[in-house]
Amino acid sequence: MFLDYLVLGAGAEKFNTGDVVATVLIFLILMILLKKFAWGPLMGIMQEREELVAKDIDAAEKARKETQAILEEQKALLKEARTEAQSIIEGAKKQGDATREEIVNAARAEADRIKESAARDIEAEKEKAIAAVREEVVSLSVLAASKVLGKEISEADNSALIKETIAKAGEAK
Repeated sequence: MFLDYLVLGAGAEKFNTGDVVATVLIFLILMILLKKFAWGPLMGIMQEREELVAKDIDAAEKARKETQAILEEQKALLKEARTEAQSIIEGAKKQGDATREEIVNAARAEADRIKESAARDIEAEKEKAIAAVREEVVSLSVLAASKVLGKEISEADNSALIKETIAKAGEAK
């Protein structure tokens, strides 16, 4: 009957309600079967897929945030390392300046010590030279005096005369 309707076409004058009812009934049974066996599992798969996509999006967002946090941490560490390197460089410069200053001061102190030592040595040599000249003057004076007097002076007299002359020369100075 349904075939008659299809064969005769829409222009047929014969309208069969039994065919319509059978078609609607078959359509409803087909819809119920589709809903039970196809639509439910299809919607379940779609729901699972939606949850999977949501989880993937959440995981991607979480990974992005973690990556951003790690990037910020790396930037902070790099900045800290640069600051520390700059601090080390400045410390090395200060240490170098301090060492240089210490070396210069030590060299100046050594030069001053050498000057003072040289001045003491010069003064000691000067005193030795003056003493030697005094002794020579005394010897020459004794020699001249003994020639003038025409006699030899004893060693004891010579020593006493030398000491006396040296004392007088020291006072005259």
